[in-house]
Amino acid sequence: MNTYYKFAPNVFLAKCDEKHEKGETIEVTTKYGKENESIVFNLIFEKDGFYYYSIVRADGFNAQEWAKRRAERRREWAASAVQRSNEYYNKSNKDKDFLSLGEPIKVGHHSEKRHRKAIDDAWNNMDKSVQFDEKAAEHESKAEYWDKRANTINLSMPESIDFYEHKLEVAKEYHEGVKSGKYPRMHSYTLTYAKKDVNEAQKNYDLAVKLWGDV
Repeated sequence: MNTYYKFAPNVFLAKCDEKHEKGETIEVTTKYGKENESIVFNLIFEKDGFYYYSIVRADGFNAQEWAKRRAERRREWAASAVQRSNEYYNKSNKDKDFLSLGEPIKVGHHSEKRHRKAIDDAWNNMDKSVQFDEKAAEHESKAEYWDKRANTINLSMPESIDFYEHKLEVAKEYHEGVKSGKYPRMHSYTLTYAKKDVNEAQKNYDLAVKLWGDV
């Protein structure tokens, strides 16, 4: 059975007990027993009789699609919360004609109980309306967050090669510019940080090539 193995942040390999060829379609089983049809890319390493391959889902599902679904789910929750908020707001106004008169509660009068209940219901329903309105805003905020994540490219995707190659070029150009004086040194560690960015970009690019390149 082929299973998932976490190799790096966002990157899961297929841990296989048999060899496979690049482009081959295999089933990979999650820890929950679900099987995902996946396409084999590169053999990353061998260990204890197992072969570890970089893979992508055959159905195209990836981190971006996952983020899109999270955004959609949050928007569904936001819409539901808005509906509930409106329902409670309408309930809070059911006795508005009576309460708008501003009449004081007539203690001991047969209307006292109804009057107090109308006020309590109005406050309770308005409070719930506000709570659901706040929930709707929270869900919408989370949906916007997942919208941004839906455009993120990471090492779990074959297109990360081009992405990190570009980031490496930009980092190198800036590093050289800081060294030559083309770009100002904003503080004493500007050059150090620029070099660190180059090293990080190089590491990510090399890993992307290892995972998805023609190696």
